[in-house]
Amino acid sequence: MRILFVSLSEKSHLYCMAPLAWALGAAGHEVRVASTPLLTETVTRAGLTAVPVGHDHGIYQDMTSYRDSQDYETANWSRTGPDEITWDELRLRYELSVPYGFATYNDSMIDDLAAFAQSWKPDLVIRDPLAYAGAIAARTCGAAHARLLWCTDVWGRSRRTYRELMAQVPEEQRSDPLTEWLTARAEPFGVTCDEELLNGQFTLDSLPPSLRLPSDLHEVSMRYVPYNGPAVVWDWLREAPKRPRVCLTLGSSNTEGYGGDYVSVPDILDALSDLDVEVVAALVPAQRERIGAVPDNARAVDSVALNTLLPSCSAVIHHGGYGSYSTALAYGVPQLILSTSISDHELRGRSLQDAGAGIFAHHREADAEQVRGHVQRLVGESGYGEAAERLRAEAAAMPSPQALVPVLERLATER
Repeated sequence: MRILFVSLSEKSHLYCMAPLAWALGAAGHEVRVASTPLLTETVTRAGLTAVPVGHDHGIYQDMTSYRDSQDYETANWSRTGPDEITWDELRLRYELSVPYGFATYNDSMIDDLAAFAQSWKPDLVIRDPLAYAGAIAARTCGAAHARLLWCTDVWGRSRRTYRELMAQVPEEQRSDPLTEWLTARAEPFGVTCDEELLNGQFTLDSLPPSLRLPSDLHEVSMRYVPYNGPAVVWDWLREAPKRPRVCLTLGSSNTEGYGGDYVSVPDILDALSDLDVEVVAALVPAQRERIGAVPDNARAVDSVALNTLLPSCSAVIHHGGYGSYSTALAYGVPQLILSTSISDHELRGRSLQDAGAGIFAHHREADAEQVRGHVQRLVGESGYGEAAERLRAEAAAMPSPQALVPVLERLATER
């Protein structure tokens, strides 16, 4: 088969796709990964074949200018049920997210991507849940079409709620910004916008089932296999830590896209400086350059992939990104999530806390003393580790990307 992956131009989203793309390629299928040119180097460094389409967007400039936007209520998609959100609130989310998010990421890709799909003729398109350009491309060539999630499926659940609430308001008051935008972009290709275009024919979900939202969509479970970019097992990682090891990682998205992180690395290191733990601040170079001396019980390092570090850790502090979250799940590590409200971060954080495997705190509500206390609990109370181990076992029982290959072959053929 020919399989086309379509990603937004975000490294972390591509990292979620790479293990499945490798498995499909190893099984003898032809695999291509399409995104804007901004992602080309990330794709090729992962050993995959890139298809640059469209042009790069200016969304990062907007993010830097509006850093508080991550905490706007309209950016928080964690409330998804009809008992949690009103029609007016959800409509406003779509009214703002479509032009300032979805369209910004997708519009430039659509024409080039559709042309590539019509010429290359993939049998299966696997797309980022917000890469609607991939859905249009799949329709133009008759390919089967799936979403691969990097999040809780707040997009599918919100869409279901939106339709339920819209049916309850007078017809003259109804509007559907998502459908209106995609209809206008899809019509030139003879494609109709419907619910299957928005949600795919099936959805690949790497969250353990107990952490998912209820769904009436066709879900296919796939174990999360950590890929955090190029990885090296440094000499200090080859020895077991003498004290409980705590990883501090804030990812790269906020530093690269929003002009800086939302919590202070020096403040956290200082708050933990008198605890009987070894703190490893796993940073990108730009973050490393911004901090000075570190306490005696800490080290600040860059170029360390989480899948090489977290197996030796007793706890991890992070910003709520899906890669950090899922890598910690895969290794059974209790988590302290200090996050903004963007996307599904609050929902995932609170679900983990409800499962007993971590603690969630909004970054504005977590001062140094609170962080210190949270870390003491995660390291000192056995319940967190036991709950994290239960989630690890649940995740490990899901089919690997390799095991999923024949399933995808069958689903693509049926479609």
